Amino acid sequence: MYHNPVMLNESVEALEIIADGVYVDATFGGGGHSKEILKKISKNGKLIAIDQDEEALKNAFVSEKLKLIHGNFRYLKNYIEYLNIGKVNGILADLGVSSHHFDTEARGFSYRFSGNLDMRMNQKAEKDAISIINTYTETDLCNIFWKFGELQGARKLAKSIIENRENSKIETVDELVNIVNAIYPEHRRNKTLSQVFQSLRIQVNDELKALEEFLMASIDVLADGGILVVISYHSLEDRMVKRIMKSGNLQGVVEKDMYGTPLTPFKVISRKVVVPKEEEIRENSRAKAAKLRIAQRIRNGN
Repeated sequence: MYHNPVMLNESVEALEIIADGVYVDATFGGGGHSKEILKKISKNGKLIAIDQDEEALKNAFVSEKLKLIHGNFRYLKNYIEYLNIGKVNGILADLGVSSHHFDTEARGFSYRFSGNLDMRMNQKAEKDAISIINTYTETDLCNIFWKFGELQGARKLAKSIIENRENSKIETVDELVNIVNAIYPEHRRNKTLSQVFQSLRIQVNDELKALEEFLMASIDVLADGGILVVISYHSLEDRMVKRIMKSGNLQGVVEKDMYGTPLTPFKVISRKVVVPKEEEIRENSRAKAAKLRIAQRIRNGN
């Protein structure tokens, strides 16, 4: 299986699909969400699916109701305008890394394997983790580990990477893992490695900026009453999703008009975040960190 989607039924049901509506699966992956959405729309409905990974495109299937786009979801508004669609009735995004990425040694996303430090979602992108590890300054590396991984001892790790790369170029997962293991005690290594690899992956793929642009584009392309559903896996992206759904901005501050009426583009459907059931967590370890948030586009938005 290319990817085992988390909270599949919950996320698709949250879209409240209209049979003749237009929907977006912003992270096609293995096509699991797309297949479920297609079951619920009529021959007059439409699904736009997006993925930047060429390997995900191999999971494409034939449907007159489906348009699959090879690209980054940050350009959502451009795609919708190019297709001359107007507004859409619902958008679903399953963020983070797919099961396929984690389980494919050559992609370098996991510290469990010995492949090269790649970590590119789009394999045609110029910048990979090798270039970051071997060219960024100590300060830049420290900032990445702290900002995107919330890593304690980020400065110490950055300094050690600089010292090691002076002897030879750091290119493989094993080489980076050895550097981390030499600094951190054994009981902290797994958590630390997760933080290090997460931070590098976010930097390589510009994930948080891309997510911001996608969320803001969602405000523009959703029809009144349209629904945005997002599944996140770590606090950095979940915080951004929560704030933009609440206020329409990254600060999470709700602006008001002269009469004191909130000027928010969304109505949050559930104040309590939806999380996977215990049974799903047991069957899919990736589900443990998942959070599902739902918001509905309203008329008095920007």
